[in-house]
Amino acid sequence: MHSLAQEIKSFSKTNLRKQCTRVTTLSGRRIIETWKGSTVHVVEDAVTPGTACGYVQDNSWDLQVGVIKPYLLLASQDAAQDFGTLRKFKVSHILNVAYGVENAFTDLFIYKTLSILDLPDTVITSYFDECFQFINQAESEKGVVLVHCNAGVSRSAAVVIGYLMSKEGLAFDDAFAAVKVARPAICPNPGFLEQLKKYRPQGELQINGVGHT
Repeated sequence: MHSLAQEIKSFSKTNLRKQCTRVTTLSGRRIIETWKGSTVHVVEDAVTPGTACGYVQDNSWDLQVGVIKPYLLLASQDAAQDFGTLRKFKVSHILNVAYGVENAFTDLFIYKTLSILDLPDTVITSYFDECFQFINQAESEKGVVLVHCNAGVSRSAAVVIGYLMSKEGLAFDDAFAAVKVARPAICPNPGFLEQLKKYRPQGELQINGVGHT
């Protein structure tokens, strides 16, 4: 029987088995990390065509709802598919900007669906007009609109930040801070952040409701 000292002396890192970890980034990029001893080798995981959805699959249940305005809410798909949560917040309209997420209660709520990929090169601002029109519709009808994507952190957050910049005339930093307070989990991908920082509603910089060229 070997002593502990003998086992430690005979230990060799080369005897360790390789350990592989698959990681999906917020942008949907998949990476394989392979560990062998103290060395790590990183390669991009090959994704079968047609299977990439542009979001991170999250199996945890998230019913946290961010109240941006009395008529404007931000949440994940979990809240959008939980009838009790929708009733609790008096939701009447649902803006679904996820990819591949079905609407759960089409007979009970007014829906608008835009399939948007959570990728940095997706031009999120190109969807703003349609999104904002739907949000304004809900407000004019004295309803409450819930904006959601998959996790409620990137696409839907970017839309809501853009809406505040357009509707309230807020600068990016102020709009981002307001949404962050309402839903701390928000984290738009780097491409969306850059687009929002450069976003000028109607071609103008809006400051406190006044346009400046």
